[in-house]
Amino acid sequence: MHRTAWTTRTAVTVAAAATALIAAPTASQAAAPAAAPHSAVVRAAASGGVTALKDVDYATWLRDVQAVVDTARPYLKERVAASPAGERPAIVLDIDNTSLETDFHHFWTFPTPAIASMRGLVREASAQGVAVFFVTARPGIIESLTSYNLKAVGYPVTGLYVRDLPDLFHEVSTYKTEKRAEIEARGYTVIANFGNNTTDLVGGHAERTFKLPDYGGKLS
Repeated sequence: MHRTAWTTRTAVTVAAAATALIAAPTASQAAAPAAAPHSAVVRAAASGGVTALKDVDYATWLRDVQAVVDTARPYLKERVAASPAGERPAIVLDIDNTSLETDFHHFWTFPTPAIASMRGLVREASAQGVAVFFVTARPGIIESLTSYNLKAVGYPVTGLYVRDLPDLFHEVSTYKTEKRAEIEARGYTVIANFGNNTTDLVGGHAERTFKLPDYGGKLS
């Protein structure tokens, strides 16, 4: 994801998300995946947000994401089936507009809904024994809220990496590459890396990369 959006959002997100967490769903409610928003709801949410200004069509975006999922699904199935004994396969995902529909909802929407097709793909991989790691440029101050959000909307989470203070002095691509290397150092094989920006994907330490649409930077 592009990172400029987080510069303006982070200060308000912590307070807003903390307030929303007080009214968060019960454990039984949280276990149920969040429903994909109705188009009317999306239009209302986007009317005051970045998506309306950047003229990204929600339905088109979902179709374009689905096309990536449709490419990744057979690859993951075949790759996991071919895993040698003892291998610990893992996938790595960016969060904003890769796993969650961040730019299609007001910043105070909490939990932010999952991208349904991506959630389905990740759950399938997890059911096949694949570890699921999220590597995001979000700051460490909202790590617990981010973890809660991912789990509340139905994502399995093996690990979550956020940017601590030292990471802020590195390029995002460098930081994300280092975290994938750390995952490998823990004994995992990163068989796929998902993101909607090149900074999520460059640097190696993944057998294959899958880029979701950002329409030339129109999505964060």
